[in-house]
Amino acid sequence: MTEAVAAGELVDGGAETPVPRRVPGLAVLVAVASVFYATYSLLRIHTFRASTYDLVIFDQAIRSYSRFELPVAMVKGVHNGFGPDFSILGDHFSPMLAVLAPLYWVHDGPETLVIAQAVLLALAVVPIWRYTERRLGSAAAYCVCGAYMVSWPIAEALAFDFHEVAFVPLLSALLVERYDAGRRGQAALVAGLLLLVKEDMGLLLAGFGLFLLTRRGERCAGAVHVAVGLVATWVSSRLLIPAFGGDDDYYWAYGSFGPDLPSAALHLLTHPWDGVTALGTPSIKLTTMALLVLPLLLLPLASPLTLTAVPLLAERMLADRIPNWWEPRYHYNAFLIAVLLLASVDGALRLRRWLAGRAPRTAPAAGLLVAAVVTVPFFSFAEFGDASFYRRNERARAAAQAAALVPDGALVETVNPLGPTLSTRTRVLLWDWQPRDAPWVIGDTRQRQFPFASRDEQIRRVELLVASGYRRVFQRAGFVVLHRPGPDPANIPRSDRKQAALTARDVQ
Repeated sequence: MTEAVAAGELVDGGAETPVPRRVPGLAVLVAVASVFYATYSLLRIHTFRASTYDLVIFDQAIRSYSRFELPVAMVKGVHNGFGPDFSILGDHFSPMLAVLAPLYWVHDGPETLVIAQAVLLALAVVPIWRYTERRLGSAAAYCVCGAYMVSWPIAEALAFDFHEVAFVPLLSALLVERYDAGRRGQAALVAGLLLLVKEDMGLLLAGFGLFLLTRRGERCAGAVHVAVGLVATWVSSRLLIPAFGGDDDYYWAYGSFGPDLPSAALHLLTHPWDGVTALGTPSIKLTTMALLVLPLLLLPLASPLTLTAVPLLAERMLADRIPNWWEPRYHYNAFLIAVLLLASVDGALRLRRWLAGRAPRTAPAAGLLVAAVVTVPFFSFAEFGDASFYRRNERARAAAQAAALVPDGALVETVNPLGPTLSTRTRVLLWDWQPRDAPWVIGDTRQRQFPFASRDEQIRRVELLVASGYRRVFQRAGFVVLHRPGPDPANIPRSDRKQAALTARDVQ
């Protein structure tokens, strides 16, 4: 049974926190969200809508952790030019993923990851409820939690399979809620855990420090949060990632400001208008930023808590390459949604105070829920309304047949959607432009697949493989299974690292 336990001290709203009481409805919310998210993700795997890049990357890494090894993801290392023994700690510093390893002792496969992600995302409901209930009451808390559950950033994160972001809504909401409840030691522990999720989570911590700088009596703590966050980000990005075999400038996306951080920072200080221009170039950046606040009824703009999200958002919106960072799709906006929802609650309370308490406490929260529901048909949860989402169509049935032909333990280069189905029982590489000499290859000649530029390029790739000695053993609905008997290659050829780095979706 989940409990909402209040600290008993005064909070921003000036009202004393409620006495401890059991809230069975909160446990129901967490359970419903977990089942809803897990069902969505498992259906995507079943109907071949999931992807090798990135789900298999994390699957291979967590499998390595479960064997008490470094988190090696062969599919990532080979495709991106780092080699088959590449640890994903050299890509993103995310040791928090190791806590999922014991789950692989129960079930080894991508399904485990998406179920774990579903539960982690659902658990963020608890701190969101507690924070909101202290300010606006329990009815408003349920509305805000509902808005989070169906929010478009969560939908888009689930639609892109699995990422480290699974931990962030829970930890970021806990950081704010525990600090607000006066539990500073617990908040510090959560902050430390957050820094283990990804190398740029220090920016989120620094943003929380900026918020504390606006509060009387909290400025010293704010300065500490800013300093620790920035130092942690620098250490993770510049020291730890290279120590695990990565490039410290692999994700440098600010070439218009300078070749490195010091030169870019100097450029922005001396030419601030260039930074302002970058925030709106291309215009999709403005669309994404608008989508982050409009469904929240612009309430975050009334709260200084929104400063928590600013550094992490600026990291993406100032970039001049890697378009995935600034699009509404993918998982990046899920890093911010919990904090922005809590800022909406704080903003609603401040507006109510400005109106001398004349506005109903529940109305803003109800508005957040309605706005979130309105956005559902425009984002990935709309797939629940598509009949083909629940059963395999002809293409998916052909994909299942193609995957079944690959024997257990084989090395296989596979087209992007088939990797998650094969990852549990085979050694998966991504089918791309570089021949790997794997005994088994699964290609696609009907639909363009990542990372190819066109369907014609994929057709030529299949023809080259056939000309080099591969034999077609299956062809249906565009899927082609090729086989060439012989041992696995002693050295798996790597992709060119620069070419791989420029591929649009080669970003986790």
